[in-house]
Amino acid sequence: MSTLTLSEFEFPGQKAVYHGKVRDVYTLADDLLVMVASDRISAFDVVLPKGIPHKGQVLNQMAEHFLTATADLVPNWRQASPDPVVTVGRRAEAFKVEMVIRGYLSGHAARTYATGERMLCGVRMPDGLKESDAFPEPLITPTTKEALGQHDEDISREDILRRGIVSEEDYVQLEAYTRALFARGQAMARERGLILVDTKYEFGKLADGTIVLIDEIHTPDSSRYFIAEGYEERQAKGEPQVQLSKEFVRQFLIANGFQGKEGQSIPELTDAWAQSVSERYIQLYELVTGKSFLPADQGDIAGRIQTNVEQFLSSLKHE
Repeated sequence: MSTLTLSEFEFPGQKAVYHGKVRDVYTLADDLLVMVASDRISAFDVVLPKGIPHKGQVLNQMAEHFLTATADLVPNWRQASPDPVVTVGRRAEAFKVEMVIRGYLSGHAARTYATGERMLCGVRMPDGLKESDAFPEPLITPTTKEALGQHDEDISREDILRRGIVSEEDYVQLEAYTRALFARGQAMARERGLILVDTKYEFGKLADGTIVLIDEIHTPDSSRYFIAEGYEERQAKGEPQVQLSKEFVRQFLIANGFQGKEGQSIPELTDAWAQSVSERYIQLYELVTGKSFLPADQGDIAGRIQTNVEQFLSSLKHE
């Protein structure tokens, strides 16, 4: 199965390109961005050496679904999706923080909690919880937004303001947007028989000073979901929750001795493993959105993208 793990496009009016862990962002004239969702997959801030079939399409179309569904709450950067793995939108100066919000004790928070630590990003987690319990109210636990190859770090609200990473006025707005988006995401998940456990949001500022939501939202790369049916019973019995997220990839790596730490080697990633990950991503897409996944033509992925983006940009000139 073909995958897109590296993109090296030359679009009309192109000024710069940034290759992220998963997405490649092309800056064009007139403050336009072309964001290509690759089939790369990362874990523990490391890009794994195996592409996942259809992953870019899943992420891009799920992000499109949720950006459209939350545009009444928060303005976002998206303008169009001329290809199944591409979003074109307005360039924004990204804030150097990721707004992580957690409704339940899971993932990184649960691993921290298990050590006996109760403070996470300057926020106190209540005593007496077990893994997958709900917090009394969602906790915002930001991280820094580091360059490719560097680990994002936990950071507190106080340190963000003290270091001048974000102004207090802007940070208050980011918090308000984060809580509103999470509430909407949880409500949409409930309608699909899911629990939105935790997620992260990224924001930027347009040239006119407007704060906008950027990147993806509520995808398996940025979010964790539980199956709602049986949640209470599993908690009462101390059984693990049924998760729909990238956590299963992390757990596979942990079980094979890799957590992104110095001296550790990435285990062998087979075609069968990549296909199983692809199937999980597609399952989550269909569960979360209620839409059937229609795989795009994989024959010449790069050629398809180049043609579709060029045609879209040409149509803009003739409007």
